[in-house]
Amino acid sequence: MRATRLMTILLLNALGIVLFLSWYLPPEHGFWFGIDKAVFFGFNNQMVTHPLFALIVAITNFRGFDAVSLLAMGLLYLSIWRRETPEARRRMLAIGITMLLTAVVLNQLGHLLPVKHSSPTLFFENVHRVSELTGIPAKDASKDSFPGDHGMMLIIFACFIWRYFGFSRFLIATAIVVIFSLPRVMAGAHWFTDIAVGSLSVVLVGLSWWLLTPASDVLVNWLYRKLPGKYKPVT
Repeated sequence: MRATRLMTILLLNALGIVLFLSWYLPPEHGFWFGIDKAVFFGFNNQMVTHPLFALIVAITNFRGFDAVSLLAMGLLYLSIWRRETPEARRRMLAIGITMLLTAVVLNQLGHLLPVKHSSPTLFFENVHRVSELTGIPAKDASKDSFPGDHGMMLIIFACFIWRYFGFSRFLIATAIVVIFSLPRVMAGAHWFTDIAVGSLSVVLVGLSWWLLTPASDVLVNWLYRKLPGKYKPVT
């Protein structure tokens, strides 16, 4: 591993650790709590004064809407897939499987952090629940919201896109992250920091060692060789 690559990994790890500790160590989470409170009540009050906004928040937090985020990621992947050769498509399949396995492992590791707290809709009193305002069974509360699972999966997807398919496609993936992680925050099912601190810090530390070293390529190449189907490489 080149020294510059190792330095990048260590800097990303330091950034992730400092980010987490800046939230975890101060009493009542320091300045982050003020940001969290402002973000939550900003959206929560808007749902009362603007019924259409509440309806949009409810729809985008309905369980079935998660399929839309999967569709958005799938369409981006498909747009890349259609331009590739059969051999490259086989490699894309290996990358996709590696990405899913990575997301599962990092999500489990993230929940080993010594943190457990309820979503803002359960933390604050006299708040508005979008499910009650609209009658739609939306996800607007969580007894353990840190780190944000949904946001972490989206961030991991964006990082894999950058690593294997370039920066321009990463920008599209980043837009997907923002668009589909924001509804959980608007509904109060997650604090802003569940994603901006929790999900991001786990990804900065864990994914840097996976994507900026040959580790992910080792698994991708192994799957590329071992997966059944056409265009298997000749060994």
